[in-house]
Amino acid sequence: MHAPADIRRFRAIVYDHFRRHGRTLPWRTDCDPYRVFISEVMLQQTQVDRVAAKFPAFVARFPDFAALANAPLREVLSYWQGLGYNRRALSLKRAAGAVEQDHGGVLPSSPDALETLPGIGTATAASIAAFAYNLPTVFLETNIRTVLIHHFFKDEASVSDMQLLPLAAQVLDTKNPRKWYSAMMDYGTSLKKLHGNAARKSAHYKTQSGFIGSRRQKRGMILKLLLDQKSLTATEIAEALSIDREVCQGILDELVEEILLAVSRGKYRIA
Repeated sequence: MHAPADIRRFRAIVYDHFRRHGRTLPWRTDCDPYRVFISEVMLQQTQVDRVAAKFPAFVARFPDFAALANAPLREVLSYWQGLGYNRRALSLKRAAGAVEQDHGGVLPSSPDALETLPGIGTATAASIAAFAYNLPTVFLETNIRTVLIHHFFKDEASVSDMQLLPLAAQVLDTKNPRKWYSAMMDYGTSLKKLHGNAARKSAHYKTQSGFIGSRRQKRGMILKLLLDQKSLTATEIAEALSIDREVCQGILDELVEEILLAVSRGKYRIA
C-alpha cells in the first residue's frame, strides 16, 4: 500500500493531464449505456482512432439494443468493416438479443450480469459498469497498466496483474470512476507516445502477430468479398482472393462453425 499523500499526488498528475489534454470522443459526449456498451466492445483490440471513425455511423444505424438485435448479420458486418475481428460483431448482435430477451432491453449494471453476455469478459464487464453507470469497479487494460507501471514500477521488468490490481483499487477515484478511467486512459496514451509502452513490462504483455498475410487477414478478406457477393463456392472465393484452396476451405469451415457464414449446395454466404 502506498501512502495517502503519494496517492493524492498521483491523482493530481492524472487529472491535471486530463484537464489539459483530455480527448473528445464520440462515446464520451453521451454516456447512454447502449452507446458505452458498443464503444467498449469496439475498443477491444482496436485503436481508438479507428473506433472513433466507425462509431457514429454504427450507432446511427443501430440506435438501440432492439435495432441491433433485429438487424441482419450482413448489415451489422457491413457497418463493422474496418474494425477487425468480425466475431466481435456477431457477439455484439447476440449480446443485444440477450439484453432484449433477458433484461427487458436495459443493459444490466452488475459486472457479473454483464459478463454473462456473449463476448464480454471480466475486464470489459467492469469497464462497461464504470463508464455506463459510474460504478467503482476495478479493472486493467493496456493504458492503465502503462500508467501504473510508469509511476510505481519503473525498475521492475515483469509486473503481474496481481501486483497492479490492488494498486488500481487504491488509486481509483471512487467518487467519479467514469472520469477517472477516462483520465487514466488518456494519460496512458500520452505516456506511450512520450516514453514508449511501459505495459510491455507487464508479465501478461503479448505482442500481436503481423496482420499482412495472416489467417486473420484472410478471414476478413473472405467476409468482405461475401458482403459484396450474395454467394460463392470455395473455389470461386479462393481464386478471387488468390488464397490457397486448402487454406481457404479451412477458413470457410471455421466461419461456418462460428455462424458467421452459412453454406448451401456448395455456396457460401453471410449467415
